[in-house]
Amino acid sequence: MQIHAPAKLNLCLYLGARREDGLHELCSLFEPLALGDLIEVSEAVEDEVICPGVEGENLALRALRALRAHGWEGPPLRIEIEKRTPVAAGLGGGSADAAAVLRLAAGDVADLEQIAATLGADVPSQLAPSLSLVRGAGETVERLPEPKRHAVVLLPGGGGLSTADVFAEADRLGLGRDEEELEELARRLRLAAGAGASPLAYPELLVNDLEPAACSLRPEIGDALDALRDAGARRALLTGSGPTAFGLFESLAAARDAADALARDDAIVCGAGEAPDLKAGFLA
Repeated sequence: MQIHAPAKLNLCLYLGARREDGLHELCSLFEPLALGDLIEVSEAVEDEVICPGVEGENLALRALRALRAHGWEGPPLRIEIEKRTPVAAGLGGGSADAAAVLRLAAGDVADLEQIAATLGADVPSQLAPSLSLVRGAGETVERLPEPKRHAVVLLPGGGGLSTADVFAEADRLGLGRDEEELEELARRLRLAAGAGASPLAYPELLVNDLEPAACSLRPEIGDALDALRDAGARRALLTGSGPTAFGLFESLAAARDAADALARDDAIVCGAGEAPDLKAGFLA
């Protein structure tokens, strides 16, 4: 069986206070992209996760082990991940892979959402990739209607910017909002996105509070954002903790024209605003 693991985009990210567990309260709007990893699953002698190009323990393997720990009795699996989402780019590729593995046990293992939350802040939202209002540190997910189709140009910038470093820099810079403001922003996002509008219809709400911190650590992010705006992006900002900058466009054609104008080898054009096809089909 082949499974798609869609990348996710933070259309906005509002930063709240640091919690006792060391994480920060957030208010964010996630959406899945057409871009994503392709995962091939087959029966094996023992559980195995293969992901060329990614060093260290893979989050997908941790997800499979978590399923076993919760009593999942599916057959031993070989899970091979073809990475298409840039690694360490703020696009949730590892979280998407882990969520895709958890979906294998849907209906067999209870509390997949709780298991997902133990694996990482972005994993719960990727169990059912869709436009979502995300609160807490990522564990509270409110699904919203599918938005009108649009397109994005991604500039990953080489990846490798530490999430912990960005949040630490945000704390150093004194960034963040109080809980009352986060609640009001969540209300406005719910109202704006709740009717299925394109995010281009509410650009004033598309803000990433981590952007100054990320740019402080990696000034070239600011250059990427400026380049996207010059190329015609209706809105350009950072996704997650970066370093990927993205621009929003009304159509794939407009996004492709912008990518051509940018003339950057790392530019990725992809669609958004439609439910991702999570299963590519069964292998003979």
